[in-house]
Amino acid sequence: MAAAAAATSAGASRIWTTAEWAALKTHAEAIGSTHLRDLLDDEDRSIAMFAEHTGIVLDYSRQRVTVETMGKLHDLARAAGLESKIAAMFSGKHLNVTEDRAVAHAALRAPKGTTFTVDGKDVVPDVNAVLDRVEAFSDAVRSGKRTGVTGKPLTDVVSIGIGGSYLGPEFVFEALRHEGDAASAAEGRRLRFLANVDPVDVARALEGLDPETTLVVVVSKTFTTAETMLNARTLRDWLIRSLGPSSSTAKSEKEVVAAHVIAVSAAVDKCRAFGIEDDAIFGFWDWVGGRYSVCSSVGVVPLALQYSFPIVRQFLDGAHDMDNHFRTTPLERNLPVLLGLLGVWNSSFLGHGSRAILPYSQALLRFAAHIQQVDMESNGKRVTVDGDVLPFEAGEINFGEPGTNGQHSFYQLIHQGRVVPCDFIGMCESQSPVYMKGEVVANHDELMSNFFAQPDALARGKTEAELEEAGVPAELRPHKVFPGNRPSSSLLLPRLNAFTCGQLLSLYEHRTAVQGFVWNVPSFDQWGVELGKVLASHVRATLSDCRKGAESAGGRVDMSTVDSAGFVPSTSALLKRYLRHESGKDAHTA
Repeated sequence: MAAAAAATSAGASRIWTTAEWAALKTHAEAIGSTHLRDLLDDEDRSIAMFAEHTGIVLDYSRQRVTVETMGKLHDLARAAGLESKIAAMFSGKHLNVTEDRAVAHAALRAPKGTTFTVDGKDVVPDVNAVLDRVEAFSDAVRSGKRTGVTGKPLTDVVSIGIGGSYLGPEFVFEALRHEGDAASAAEGRRLRFLANVDPVDVARALEGLDPETTLVVVVSKTFTTAETMLNARTLRDWLIRSLGPSSSTAKSEKEVVAAHVIAVSAAVDKCRAFGIEDDAIFGFWDWVGGRYSVCSSVGVVPLALQYSFPIVRQFLDGAHDMDNHFRTTPLERNLPVLLGLLGVWNSSFLGHGSRAILPYSQALLRFAAHIQQVDMESNGKRVTVDGDVLPFEAGEINFGEPGTNGQHSFYQLIHQGRVVPCDFIGMCESQSPVYMKGEVVANHDELMSNFFAQPDALARGKTEAELEEAGVPAELRPHKVFPGNRPSSSLLLPRLNAFTCGQLLSLYEHRTAVQGFVWNVPSFDQWGVELGKVLASHVRATLSDCRKGAESAGGRVDMSTVDSAGFVPSTSALLKRYLRHESGKDAHTA
């Protein structure tokens, strides 16, 4: 018994050494000559490849799989210990082993009365205590009870963050802008996001805003993120110049910052030093990874200010609903598990290193960008949790645009160039339906016609024989052949509202976890972003030294500072070119 347990543990750690992995490798070779055109003609197979949860339908019949394939993938999942890993995540185990932290973002949307234990403590009361504070604060701002320093209502919000502190909240903001209840709740309010340290992004974020009615939200767990804090200081300066002692309002700097700047951070002392008062600091926890933080105060604060807390609660409830589905549903009918296993199949066994996320909903225009970070930062790893180097490349390149825009952009490549597995996402109802007399179909029907047609076109393709039968000239036929056999999945949702938006977020978060659990990679750290930060700090220090030297030398930049900084020759040359351009005249450099 002990030997069997040890073998199972070793297999879960190095999944590519298992009999289940080997069986799938052999199966992939055998299925290689089978075309989706033939698979789709099997009605029983196609119907078997539907799964549903609360009105969300997943159709994966256009994946290059058979019922046998799915059985083997489920065998692989069990060999990897997938079910026990899911249970471990929901029981607060420290699955983020390199940072010794729990992975408990599902606790962020757990309603009062439920339990989620981390390090021996039920964290649900703490989570809901923060949510209660957010609700009270957002109600005070939205009602006009809490005003700016001059007494005007705070109707505009600029949320400053980067990466996970920005992409997720922006996706949800855009998803709900034209949803009926959310749009009504947001009437008269504006929410903007500032992420890039490029001063052009600052200009875009502040365009048309009145400092007297603007509230700034600084989102940084440590309150040290270089880009975020520079942008925060830039907006604090904008507020003080407009409303501070030297302005017509003649308010003190302390008053201005206290009235117009709030923080989402765990670094309370640093927030205080910035001038932010305690009642305007909203915390979160080490067991919340940045890219999984949308349901924490990172997303809840700006979204509640824009859409009201009741709308945000619906969003959290939708995410919690999918959490429960993921935690309790058997693998064979579990939506995140099915999508995750299909990702493993396409990437590790069929050799497809990318994936297109194609929402046929303009409201989801920022969804692919968010999932890029969720998936690529999680599973773009070279070693297992135990430090073993993977003999294959984990993770996929995620990209996408809303349909039908993408059809006139990169679909050419996925139809007749590289094979890119696709996720099509569509809605039965539009948020903003349009019906015009005389049109063949309504606008949403036109959109959804493409949602239904494109997966079939990718799967079935068009043969040379079909082109010949259609009378296409021989010289054009090679150009008009569509090989087909391009895999895709289709997700059909009833409508896009706050609840289903939460479900969709949770579905893709857990899909990512499934792939990481099967590969046994450390999906919940992100050491790959650190090296560039370290090198950037060295460049920053060098540029600062050059600027200070130029100030003391009448504008003359001493290039020997760059030479002595230890950069590779090409970087030194580029830095010198940058500094010469900045100085305006070569004569001012040495």
